[in-house]
Amino acid sequence: QVQLVESGGGLVQAGGSLRLSCAASGRTFSTYAMGWFRQAPGKEREFVALIRWSTTIYANSVKGRFTISRDNAKNTVYLQMNSLKPEDTAVYYCAGALNSDGLPAYWGQGTQVTVSS
Repeated sequence: QVQLVESGGGLVQAGGSLRLSCAASGRTFSTYAMGWFRQAPGKEREFVALIRWSTTIYANSVKGRFTISRDNAKNTVYLQMNSLKPEDTAVYYCAGALNSDGLPAYWGQGTQVTVSS
């Protein structure tokens, strides 16, 4: 059974930083694209970042502030979030095995990130 478990969310002031982690179990994801999405209240879920081998892609809204990385030995993906803004407030979801259209085969349960002004 595949599981993606996020951690690291919380409350932070604007300008602060958080690092999200996504620990995968049930299969090895080292050869698959992994990513992060987020969903703010009343809005649709949106793409944040993905990593495929050494290639990373970011949404324009987070480019230069967020960094996605992975540790294949730990089967874990990270999202380092710096210079956080109130508009970054959302539930952040880990996504596993993204296909060529960027659609994941697996989702984590989500972790809340709240940025206060």
